Amino acid sequence: MYSLTANLLGAGAVSFVVCIIIGLLALVVGCVAGFFVLKLVNDKKNKKIKQDAQSIIEKAKKEAKNIEKEAQLTAQEKALNIKTEAEKELNSRRIELEKLNDRFLQREEFINKKEQTLETKNENLENQRKQLNQKEQELKEKESEIDKKKDDILVELQHVAQMTKDEAKQILIQNMQEEARNDALKLVRDIEDEAVNNATKKATEIVTLAIQKYSADITSENTATTVALPNDEMKGRLIGREGRNIKAIEQATGIDLIIDDTPEAIVLSGFDPIRREIAKISIEKLIQDGRIHPARIEETVAKVTRDLNDQIKEVGEQAVLDAGVHGLHPELIKLVGRLKYRTSYGQNMLKHSLEVSYMARAMAEELGLDSEVAKRGGLLHDIGKAVDFEMEGTHVSLGVELAKKYKENEKVINCIEAHHGDVEFSCLEAVLVQAADVISSSRVGARRETMENYIKRVEKLEEISNSFKGVEKAYAIQAGREIRILVKPEEISDADALFLAKDIAKKIESEMEYPGQIKVHVIRETRSIEYAK
Repeated sequence: MYSLTANLLGAGAVSFVVCIIIGLLALVVGCVAGFFVLKLVNDKKNKKIKQDAQSIIEKAKKEAKNIEKEAQLTAQEKALNIKTEAEKELNSRRIELEKLNDRFLQREEFINKKEQTLETKNENLENQRKQLNQKEQELKEKESEIDKKKDDILVELQHVAQMTKDEAKQILIQNMQEEARNDALKLVRDIEDEAVNNATKKATEIVTLAIQKYSADITSENTATTVALPNDEMKGRLIGREGRNIKAIEQATGIDLIIDDTPEAIVLSGFDPIRREIAKISIEKLIQDGRIHPARIEETVAKVTRDLNDQIKEVGEQAVLDAGVHGLHPELIKLVGRLKYRTSYGQNMLKHSLEVSYMARAMAEELGLDSEVAKRGGLLHDIGKAVDFEMEGTHVSLGVELAKKYKENEKVINCIEAHHGDVEFSCLEAVLVQAADVISSSRVGARRETMENYIKRVEKLEEISNSFKGVEKAYAIQAGREIRILVKPEEISDADALFLAKDIAKKIESEMEYPGQIKVHVIRETRSIEYAK
């Protein structure tokens, strides 16, 4: 603060000195000017100039004195102003220092009070700590007493219950496990019900839509193995003299003719469906023509063979066009046409392949998958059945071989080789082809099976169900599509019934082959019967 005042006073003194210096400079300037004027007067010796110079000098002196006085007055005034401002600044700083001092004193007083309060709290905490230590010691003593009494009570309980601690613990654990198992079973059942409901609803919508989009006639055509004759006399004409005609027919077609006592009919026996169809058409044409002899037979069979090959090609092209499949190899198109004369359990394979193609494509479109792969794989999934009667191997392996031979897509090949679960699925389209194959095969009226196979399947279902412990009776119903199992209630609980159904279903899946699905229905009931007399 004092340095600030000194600075202000110093500035006033400097201003005063500056004013004096300015006055002196003005005086010096006036003298110099007078000197030059006097010199000029002396040179020219002009009296008038001297007088003018004298007046100028005097005037300059007066001005210098006036300037000096004004500088002194200005310096004094500035110094006074600086002093006044310095005094004001000193007063304001003094007031601020006094306020800060008051605040400092107040804060110091507050801190002192806090210190006193903290000391009091520390004393209280120390007292509480001592009390807590004392109570903790008392609790330890009581705990030791309780443990001792607990041991005494446990010994007494074991004596009364005639059961050790480990045995009681084991019973408690078993009860808890049973309770947890029941809770888990309930949770699993709820989750399964919800998942099944949602999945069934969505799957039903997709499959229903796919079936609606394909509304074909479900009546299956069977390749006929008998030829109707206009009369029994025609049998003799077909046999010919010394059997020449029948030998010519069998040699030209590769099909055996069975002529028995069946009225007005003969039976064609042959594993090759194409040859059987050629023989059937040839005999019908010979009967219609009436000229039956070896030369005519060979000519007719050759013509029918050419016509049938052309017809097979046309049928294949029409099937490929109906399925909307493009870029198929010509040889594969011919094989597709040959499926018209191939049946499986009475189901026509060409119609079956078209059904699978349509439904797989519809489901793929609903799920946002590749519909081109789905419909192509559906059409070709049973292509091996077109040659399985003349080549060794299953229709699946033959189909895969043909697809690879004619450069089909890897996904289409997977649709062929995985539609019976022989290999794992590498694409979702193959799953759809398998589902469509099952739908087409298992729908009512699609296929027929022999009574012997049906009885074997039903017996196998009941045999698998009866092999499990706790099963009292098992009945296969709904044409073998449901197995109803009655269990012994004293051996199987409600929780065990659910796991029993799952185990039986898994064993059926691993040991049996069947179309569609089989429902496993486990029934547990307790009946109490009493008679009033």
